[in-house]
Amino acid sequence: MSLPRIAVDAMGGDEGVRVMVDGAAMARRRHDKFKFLLVGDETRIKAALETHPGMAGASEILHCDDVVGGDELPSRALRRAKTTSMGLAVNAVKQGDAGAAVSAGNTGALMAMSKLALRTMPGLDRPALAALLPTLTDDDVVMLDLGANRECDARNLVQFAIMGAAYSRIVTGRERPRTRLLNIGTEETKGTEDIQAAAETLRAATGLAMDFEGYVEADKINRGECDVVVCDGFSGNIALKAIEGAARFVTDLLRNAFTSSLRSKIGFLVSRPATELLKHHLDPNNHNGAVFLGLNGVVVKSHGSANAKGVANAVEVAARLLEDDITNRIKQDLGAIEPASVAAK
Repeated sequence: MSLPRIAVDAMGGDEGVRVMVDGAAMARRRHDKFKFLLVGDETRIKAALETHPGMAGASEILHCDDVVGGDELPSRALRRAKTTSMGLAVNAVKQGDAGAAVSAGNTGALMAMSKLALRTMPGLDRPALAALLPTLTDDDVVMLDLGANRECDARNLVQFAIMGAAYSRIVTGRERPRTRLLNIGTEETKGTEDIQAAAETLRAATGLAMDFEGYVEADKINRGECDVVVCDGFSGNIALKAIEGAARFVTDLLRNAFTSSLRSKIGFLVSRPATELLKHHLDPNNHNGAVFLGLNGVVVKSHGSANAKGVANAVEVAARLLEDDITNRIKQDLGAIEPASVAAK
């Protein structure tokens, strides 16, 4: 399949142009069909491309030296959407000059620009930020919303479940992803009125390409017992950062333990294959690439601190969503549920 090119905000992220171009080049080495629109300072992009000769014929540069700041208010960044590298990358998707946009910049600004330029899909109230998290099994778990919507009603949660299941079918290959709502307990009486109403709607709905299995608590997210975890953006963002913090805590604890004495260092050498496997599994760069689901176009958010491998993974996420036509999948799934059943009860 011939993919539309991917617009890369080369100025976003902690490391900027070098890492974004290195990541795009790494993705192209894995998949030589990828083509790019690199948005940012032309001089710096050309300098970064010098170390990747194979990228020259697969890339076009759109010059722009205006950058959205990492702590810039989304409302302020939105007013500069037509002059910043982030805004121009998203606009390329709107204009059809690219099939997807990838940025490691300010999350709030990226969501605001994407929503304004691409608009929310018909039948959806709000887009959601979804990401893949590692589990004890071979498959990752899709979790959404992770911060795009601080407060959500039952209708929003039902729509997030539909979008998350569509995404999960692409990344796991499951025809009916196991879907659960994040809650403070697994009993049917637990949770807020909105969570309970969303659960009631999902249990009663027919024709959805998912198996709704009730609730999941935060300590079970990474157990591999479900494929999609649905929540409001406030709870999701807290849960995500707690998981990321716990992963860093474990790796730092192991590092300190293995360097505390000569015996520990010898023990590290013996157990190195196992610790390297653990490090690989917990490395956020291996799961990089959060997706704004529910827009009329594909936008992928790379972690700001991602290295080249992480950026490459974000590019590959964008390409996979284009290949599997995530937008139409969501449209079809929304049409499979009765409008009345989507509404909050």
